[in-house]
Amino acid sequence: MTNREVSGWAVGWTVFAAVMLWLIGAFHAIAGLIGIVEDELYVVGREYIFQFDATTWGWIHLIMGIIVIAAGVGLFSGAVWARTVGVIVAVVSILANFAWLPWYPIWSITMIAIGILVIWALTIHGRDITAT
Repeated sequence: MTNREVSGWAVGWTVFAAVMLWLIGAFHAIAGLIGIVEDELYVVGREYIFQFDATTWGWIHLIMGIIVIAAGVGLFSGAVWARTVGVIVAVVSILANFAWLPWYPIWSITMIAIGILVIWALTIHGRDITAT
């Protein structure tokens, strides 16, 4: 194993990605619980190709939230599998939020942007957390 210098910025971005995955997961879980418990809260403004019942979206978001939180926790181990899972769940989160656009467009765009930052941080700086 080679000794290489680790950038504090790189480790910081990986920690940022892990914390953002926790938050994204929590936000998905909260949106999911609201969709399951109070499905009349979400109102669709226009016709859209991804027309699911709010309760169905609730279950999708709740399950996504649990998986994303687990990926964020796994990132602190520094394992390659955790980074791989982190990127995959960030991509799935982006796709779910794209499909969620009719219900909460600004929120969905914000979650998509955070997902892109997470992917960037994990693909560029992900391995640096294991060297600390």
